[in-house]
Amino acid sequence: MSDVSARIEALEYWTSPVTWEPLKGGLSNESFTVTHAGERFVVRFGRDFPFHHVFRDREIMATRAAHAAGFAPELVYAEPGVMISRFIAAKTYEASDVRANIARIADTVARFHNSMPVHVSGPGFIFWVFHVIRDYAHTLRQGGSRMIEHLPGFLDLSAEMEAAQIPLPIVYGHHDLLPANFMDDGDKLWLIDFEYAGFSTPMFDLAGVASNAEFDAAQADELLTVYFGKAPDNALRQSHAAMQCASLLREAMWSMVSELHLETPGVDYEAYTQENLDRLDAALDAYRSTYGKG
Repeated sequence: MSDVSARIEALEYWTSPVTWEPLKGGLSNESFTVTHAGERFVVRFGRDFPFHHVFRDREIMATRAAHAAGFAPELVYAEPGVMISRFIAAKTYEASDVRANIARIADTVARFHNSMPVHVSGPGFIFWVFHVIRDYAHTLRQGGSRMIEHLPGFLDLSAEMEAAQIPLPIVYGHHDLLPANFMDDGDKLWLIDFEYAGFSTPMFDLAGVASNAEFDAAQADELLTVYFGKAPDNALRQSHAAMQCASLLREAMWSMVSELHLETPGVDYEAYTQENLDRLDAALDAYRSTYGKG
């Protein structure tokens, strides 16, 4: 902890002594709450992860854009490898909170999608989960992953789920809508963690909300109805269900890549890989029972 203390205390933003404590959660970055001059901040350490398509300069831009659009805490300082944001006194969501606030979630996500493009700058980054899955497979082959023999099946499944997608407008998405990335201060919902933010269709975010919070069919229908302003037809339902499978496959392969490249204290990537593969199996069984095999 002495190294952590030295890193935090050495940051140029501070003008007087600080106190800090670790923030729990996070599978690839280290975060801390810091008190300085009577104010609280969140310090986040994280380097570029090219193997995950994560680049901190783009994350910094997206975080500032999200603050300008009214969704994120203010980023007050950034330098290579570190970001300092104002602390928000708010409840960090769990899956049950997402399920209990579906309409608020859908409204927040829709406003984020539609209002962010005027605030972002620089080259347009595209997040297309099916490309990510293909690139993860390439990384896993090159790295000699223990999962190499499963890659052809993963890629076949990804292609099937991609074929089930329907045309939708391009929006600016978050692409990592885990329950813990929603924060509720009692008046509004905040979003945090913009590592994967970029342009895409709305479907990955809508699928991520549903799969990460383990929605049932009725809850998924409610999410889609509020987001699109009308009840979903069968094609939209199938596209959403397929994208939930793709979302879980991508999360599992994210963890497989992390097994090769990351060492985060307290995180068992092999266990997280299996957890997501198990959830994928359940989601795929539900998909097959309704839509068959493509």
